[in-house]
Amino acid sequence: MAVQKSRKTPSKRGMHRSHSGLSKPAVSIDAKSGETHLRHRISREGYYRGRKILETKADAAAAEE
Repeated sequence: MAVQKSRKTPSKRGMHRSHSGLSKPAVSIDAKSGETHLRHRISREGYYRGRKILETKADAAAAEE
């Protein structure tokens, strides 16, 4: 098994971890509703790429009235 010869300095340790940071998720804004959502996902209101895809509970309640 490999064993390191000497201790890694804090500077080199930081350089080693430079790509480990978390990035913010890519967020899109829906064209119709203006709602923010994750890329390639349906928004909470049921829109995807500007079109209504899913019927939500609020839509069902509005249709009954």
